[in-house]
Amino acid sequence: MTKKSVIIHAVGKRKTGIARVFFKEGAGKIIVNGKDFDKYFPLESLRVLATKPLAFYSIENKFDIHINVAGGGPSGQAGAIRLALAKAILLINPDIKETLAKASMLTRDPRVKERKKYGQKGARARFQFSKR
Repeated sequence: MTKKSVIIHAVGKRKTGIARVFFKEGAGKIIVNGKDFDKYFPLESLRVLATKPLAFYSIENKFDIHINVAGGGPSGQAGAIRLALAKAILLINPDIKETLAKASMLTRDPRVKERKKYGQKGARARFQFSKR
């Protein structure tokens, strides 16, 4: 009988970005939309933001991480990946829920861009009033 590979799946959202994370047994490689993680996020700050939950639970040489991310910009996508990774790690090891919660890794950031209203210049900005 062959050993069945365990796949752990989690979803994270931030702004309009949606990330789906798949943990498979492997060598610890991270792939985002078919590209290497470092090539997909060239900025160090975004790489640190996205992989912050991995600092709480080491997956080195245990799991390969495949991430599908769509929508939004790089910052929103990195935030979505962060939430998805935290949820996936929670499925692997439920004992660290309190630690992840204190670090606010399990909270979805609800901030999204406010829509522009009709008769106005922007979401909040009005056209300049002229008395005469």
